[in-house]
Amino acid sequence: MLPFSEACERNKGPILEILTRAMANSSAVLEIGSGTGQHAVHFARHLAHLTWQPTERAENLPWLAARVAAEGPSNLRPPLELDVAHRVWPAVACDVVFSANTLHIMSWPEVEAFFRGIGRVLGPGGRLVVYGPFRRGGAYTSDSNALFDQSLRARDPESGLRDLEAVDRLAAGVGLGLEAHHPMPANNDTLVWRRTG
Repeated sequence: MLPFSEACERNKGPILEILTRAMANSSAVLEIGSGTGQHAVHFARHLAHLTWQPTERAENLPWLAARVAAEGPSNLRPPLELDVAHRVWPAVACDVVFSANTLHIMSWPEVEAFFRGIGRVLGPGGRLVVYGPFRRGGAYTSDSNALFDQSLRARDPESGLRDLEAVDRLAAGVGLGLEAHHPMPANNDTLVWRRTG
């Protein structure tokens, strides 16, 4: 039986609304941290003009590959191994990078590596779309996000909700300008950056 995320099922509709606009003129997406693959299958199915490339760390690839093989449309590619901390990423042509619910799982050095990698793979005009919970100005946007952050840090002190402003500074450092900030259900955000140089 394939792993299943209730959160993916709840948020895939609202995220798709944003992606439909943000990726309207795009052709190829690199997804970082595809997890169970539910997002990849759903988004690739509804955004048929895109080639969708899912990725995961090695230990998570088997079940992701199984879902893609079982449920994926023809524009969804077999998943590739990608660890953001590795200097060399798979050679994938893309004009959009998408990632959902990953930055709060990574350590801060991995978040920094994530943005350095984005800087290498996205060309001028390319977009980065990130979904997840963030703090704003060092403050939590809800009590539930504060509790979620506590639970993350109790499990792994290196993880936790990131400040939107700190993440935006990393993006700016690799030539990405914040193009849109969409507040989402359940105290999450979708952030869209565009490569300006």
